[in-house]
Amino acid sequence: MNFQENVKLLQLNRENVLKSSTSLVSTRCYTRLPGLQGDHQSCKMSTVVFASVVRVGDGLPLSASTDYEQDKELQETKRHLKGLSKKLSQFPDRCTLKTGTYNVNFISSLGVGYLMVCTANYPNVLAFCFLDELQKEFIVTYDTKRTSSVVRPYSFIEFDTFIQKTKQRYNSPRSLSTKINLSDMQTEIRLRPPYQLSPEDLRAINGFTVHTPTKYKGIDPLPLLYLPSHLSCSELSEPTSAPTQMLEPVTLQGIVSCVLSVLCGGLNLLRGVHAIESILQNNDEDFNYVIAFFLGTAACLYQCYLFAYFSVWRNSKSFLAFALICLSNMYLYELRNMWQILFHVAVGAFMTLQIKLRQPLGKAPDYNV
Repeated sequence: MNFQENVKLLQLNRENVLKSSTSLVSTRCYTRLPGLQGDHQSCKMSTVVFASVVRVGDGLPLSASTDYEQDKELQETKRHLKGLSKKLSQFPDRCTLKTGTYNVNFISSLGVGYLMVCTANYPNVLAFCFLDELQKEFIVTYDTKRTSSVVRPYSFIEFDTFIQKTKQRYNSPRSLSTKINLSDMQTEIRLRPPYQLSPEDLRAINGFTVHTPTKYKGIDPLPLLYLPSHLSCSELSEPTSAPTQMLEPVTLQGIVSCVLSVLCGGLNLLRGVHAIESILQNNDEDFNYVIAFFLGTAACLYQCYLFAYFSVWRNSKSFLAFALICLSNMYLYELRNMWQILFHVAVGAFMTLQIKLRQPLGKAPDYNV
């Protein structure tokens, strides 16, 4: 009898374990959140996989969640996400891209974009609640001037800690039932649904077609309830201008070349003013000298501008400005000695070299994100 009783006890314990595990799975899958009921199989695979924060103007990554998964479909989706991050200014402030197994959702506000990759069956309302939570925390933590001035990728990598914690919460819907209110987000999505990116948009992202930027209007993506103290209503309502292409940090040689170029421009301007005075006092003075001095001044100052700011055909423009410096000094050989001419030409050549060396920042490196 003792042996039979032990067998019965083992069977009862096994049945209790099976019942408790089944109830736990069903509790995790069938939460009381509205709009989240589904079958057990779909809930099991419904997760947030990856999230990142980028700057809208140039796609510079500011922060991201660390991810080491090698799923080919996921890597392809992340490739689309990186392409999207460079074109956020061309799309509405709330969009969804369906790539098959995974979806890419993103929102943008105040010059910063928030992107995520989730499984295709992940509820839309939870996805945009997740992005909205990242947006509110990032805006409160970092000032807009700071985000627009950084030049290095992942300058706010410490924000990854908040991303990871939030991702874990949203991957456990049971823990969200008492922490978020889905009704507001459901109403907002119903009134202003996210823009569904089409295959044409996807080809434009990958560079196969030319996508014309379009202006979209909609309600403000950030409720005034969450407006931080350092932002005004005018900053929130007005569109944020995209920052220009960033250049590499300035070196000591670049600073010296700018100072010398400004000095040469000032000398040319001073000599040009004296030449005008000479013309007014003596009509025999050649007015072409005045033009040569002022052209030299303009060329020197334009080289300083090209060194400081990015421009299309920047290197070609700097070479043309150097050629103008050489021609103007060749014309002024009667008013300058050989050492003065060599000084102006050498400064122009040195400035042209510094413009060539200070290139735009290249593609952001991939730090396993």
